[in-house]
Amino acid sequence: MPNLYIGVEQFKRRAGKWGAAENDTILEIIKGVSQFIEDETNHYFFPITATRLYPWPAWAPGRSWVLWMEQPLISVSTLLSKAQDSTPTTIGAADFFLEPQEFGPPYTRIEIDRSSNSAFEAGDTQQRSISVAGDWGHSATTEAAGALAEDLDNSETGVDVTDSSKVSIGDTILVDSERMFVESKDLLTTTATLNGGIAADKSIVSVTFSNGALVKAGETVTVDSERMYVESIGGNVGTVVRAYDGSVLAAHNNGAIVYAPRTLNVTRAVNGSTAATHSSAGAIVRYVAPADVRLWCMAETIAAYEQEKAGWGRAIGAGEGAREFNGRSLSQWRKQVKENYYFMRYTAI
Repeated sequence: MPNLYIGVEQFKRRAGKWGAAENDTILEIIKGVSQFIEDETNHYFFPITATRLYPWPAWAPGRSWVLWMEQPLISVSTLLSKAQDSTPTTIGAADFFLEPQEFGPPYTRIEIDRSSNSAFEAGDTQQRSISVAGDWGHSATTEAAGALAEDLDNSETGVDVTDSSKVSIGDTILVDSERMFVESKDLLTTTATLNGGIAADKSIVSVTFSNGALVKAGETVTVDSERMYVESIGGNVGTVVRAYDGSVLAAHNNGAIVYAPRTLNVTRAVNGSTAATHSSAGAIVRYVAPADVRLWCMAETIAAYEQEKAGWGRAIGAGEGAREFNGRSLSQWRKQVKENYYFMRYTAI
């Protein structure tokens, strides 16, 4: 499962590209760009829980107490020496250091505390003798993203949430200790209705709801077949953008039901996490890559989107708006961010 460094809705708002029918195309482009970023940097920027095996570090004479990582490390849950033996030795957290401590995580090496009695040992074989279980990647930065609106068992893939503005298609979210990837969204009633009819007039942007607390600023709500972006809510009155996301302007009657895309269709237990049960009102957070990585992903996605629309020709746009594609500034940004994060792989097995 890929980790995506921007979401579909984030791209559409930033790039001014509308139309729900394009969601799948945009998602595929973001997947490709995110994979390209990981390949270019030898990094991934969200945590992945995994166990990695290393040979006993005897290749560094006098330095067998230092283990270098082939991927940046965020945290360690279990560190074993003599991992291939029938009775491995657990090295306690008090007996090793994650380095460089002055600016990690991420960390690039594990050092045994030489004042302790612990050591990296080969045991029956030098091969695969050191086991490191933990979270790997650049960072585990998150943002609050609302809450569950239902109890979940450990297999449901339609997840109802309280606020669809907080989560984008393509996000990796965390509920308790389980990570989930958001593939798409479906409409769910907010239980609010229109308090008064509205005409098919794009200048009418003030909409009164039966209960404004049931509608969230930043959501794209659907009334009949028209989508509206909710810019703000004051009491029961919302300021909206009409005919949003490629929908058709229409008139609506008093009492029309207001829907929002609050059912997330997810892949459960991603990035090495375990599927679990979760209680209604449980907090949701979404993983967020570093700002420069997000900007790089956005720039590459915009360029790829425009190039695809142009049939991967040299010109993008049409008619008087057509222009030659020039990727010099993107190339400079790509080079700079790549240099910021490029990680040399070492000796994991």
